[in-house]
Amino acid sequence: MRRLRVEFTTEPFDLDEAPRHAVVAREVVQSAALDAVDVGPFGNTAEGSADEVLDAVATLLRSSLEAGATRVSLQVNVIGEGEG
Repeated sequence: MRRLRVEFTTEPFDLDEAPRHAVVAREVVQSAALDAVDVGPFGNTAEGSADEVLDAVATLLRSSLEAGATRVSLQVNVIGEGEG
């Protein structure tokens, strides 16, 4: 089964406190059936099966935009054998 890695950030940034849209996006990936989730102050990554990652990305986009994000930057990569 094909595995994917998603890396994403939401904007606008707030250096004092995580904005609602960032918290919502993180909650989406942390509650999804993904593995290797890494949440950071300026970027987040998660890995999983193609179906699970794509479902999480759709929910992440919808939820973070509804929570006030003005921009969501993301990159999705196919993970080759031996990676991850």
